[in-house]
Amino acid sequence: MKKLLLLLLVFNWSCNSKTNVATSTDQENKNDVVANVTPIPLDGKKATYLYHFAYDCVDQEYPNKLNQVLGDGTYLKTPQQLHPAFYGCFDWHSSVHGHWTLVTILKDFPDFESRDAVLAKLKATLTETNILKEIDYFDDQYNKTFERTYGWAWLLKLAESLKEWDTPEGQQLSKNLTPLTALIEEKCIAFFNKLNYPIRVGEHPNTAFGMSFALDYAKKYSPELEQVIIDKAKVFYLKDEGCPITWEPGGFDFLSPCLQEASLMAKVLPKTEYIKWLDAFLPGFRHNPSQFINTVEVVDKTDGKMAHLDGLNFSRAWCLYEMGLILDNQNMKALANTHFNASYDKMDTGEYAGAHWLASFALYALKSGAQKL
Repeated sequence: MKKLLLLLLVFNWSCNSKTNVATSTDQENKNDVVANVTPIPLDGKKATYLYHFAYDCVDQEYPNKLNQVLGDGTYLKTPQQLHPAFYGCFDWHSSVHGHWTLVTILKDFPDFESRDAVLAKLKATLTETNILKEIDYFDDQYNKTFERTYGWAWLLKLAESLKEWDTPEGQQLSKNLTPLTALIEEKCIAFFNKLNYPIRVGEHPNTAFGMSFALDYAKKYSPELEQVIIDKAKVFYLKDEGCPITWEPGGFDFLSPCLQEASLMAKVLPKTEYIKWLDAFLPGFRHNPSQFINTVEVVDKTDGKMAHLDGLNFSRAWCLYEMGLILDNQNMKALANTHFNASYDKMDTGEYAGAHWLASFALYALKSGAQKL
């Protein structure tokens, strides 16, 4: 009998100890989340660090990847002849979001120390004449789908930022861009209306990414485009379940197919409907996102495709920020911070493969983390 009582006492003590340890560990994890959930600030130091990437390349013509369809020998022209506004930063879309980076920094930091130099470059590229020349390129019979939809989405993001830059210079540049903005709106409406199936990849053609950026613009400035995106997003994604996020990333990804879709639907659905949808789309993710994804690392930063993975850290960060904001989910916000920090200090390696575009991704992640409902 005494031995039985002794065994019971030992058993109870063991269970209580395990419970206390678990409670302690849970509390430590909770404290870790609280400690890491504070948004990473977009301050003057970061603006000074980030601007130079875009500033250095918006008028750097070479090396250059044109992605052009040649109709005949007359199409063989220099990048600046073909794209007098967006000829720098290696390719057209990177030049567009390089311009967005510069505009956004000047808009957010009116007393930015290099304001005059940045403004001079913007005034040189975003002229009325240059923008009309860009429209001519899109009107060509062989290049009507040029930059669909990645570059289109960034062009609308640039237009959004210019419209909100409430200075004489900002409003003039916005006016200059307006004809191209209107053309891209029309192209987005036409394309999303006729697209039967979404494109679910981790690179430029990803439909959810294009819709998400375009929707940000459309909610403010284009009711028709807004309705098209909302309706088509529901057609494409509302019934999706069990996204295989543990299969990610692909070796060249700079977007997360699962998170881009989840981020878009957070902008499309009311919160209660979104929670139900998300729990079916990514079961368990809402409660413990770090169980499913971790930061990624670039092995060779001279390889333009492998350098995409630094962009993936940033794009995952902005998706997690956007989802975490709507859901008030501290775990998502903390994981977003972790992803941002994983690549931020590794950008300035001197390798143009990443330097020509990563600042835009880092800045957009910071802006997403600083948003408020």
